[in-house]
Amino acid sequence: MTMLALNTLAYAKKLIAAGVPERQAEAQAEALAEIVEDTLATKHDIKELELSGTRAIQETHRIIKELEASTVAAIQDTHRMIKELEVSTVVAIQDTHRMIKELEASTTTAIQDTHRVIKELEGSTQRDIKELEGSTRRDMKELEVRLLHGMKDLEYRMIIKLGTLTVVAVSAMATLQKFL
Repeated sequence: MTMLALNTLAYAKKLIAAGVPERQAEAQAEALAEIVEDTLATKHDIKELELSGTRAIQETHRIIKELEASTVAAIQDTHRMIKELEVSTVVAIQDTHRMIKELEASTTTAIQDTHRVIKELEGSTQRDIKELEGSTRRDMKELEVRLLHGMKDLEYRMIIKLGTLTVVAVSAMATLQKFL
C-alpha cells in the first residue's frame, strides 16, 4: 500500500487547541498515523486492487475458455473413440457370428460323417456276425461229421475187439472143455 499522507502536526495542534496536553496530543497523532497507514487504503490502493482483480478475472476467463476448448476436444475425441469401438465391436460380433456358423456347418458335417461311419460299421459288423454264424455252423457240422466218423470208427474197432475177445473166449472155452 502507498503511504497515506496524514498531517500529524496539524492534528496534534488541533488536539492541543481543544485542551489535550501537548505530549498526549503528539502521541495520539502518531498512533493514529500508524493505524491509518496500516489499515486504511488509498484510492490508488483500491485502483491497483481493482486492476489486479480485473486481470485475475480475465486470466480466469482465459483459463476457462482454454479448459472449455480442451474439454470439447476431449469430448469429441471420446465420441470418435466410441464410434470406432462401436464399429470394431460390430465387426467383431459379425466375425463371431460367421465363425459360429462355420463351426455349426463343420460340426453338422462331422456329425453326418460320424453317423455314416456308424451305419457302415453297423453294416459291416452285421455282415461279420452273419459270416461268423455261417462259419461257426459249418465248423460245428464238420465237427459233428468228424465226431460221427470217429464214433463209427470207434464202434467198428470195438466190434472187432469184441469179436476177437468172443473168438478168444470161445476158443478158450473149447480148449478148456477138451482138458476137462
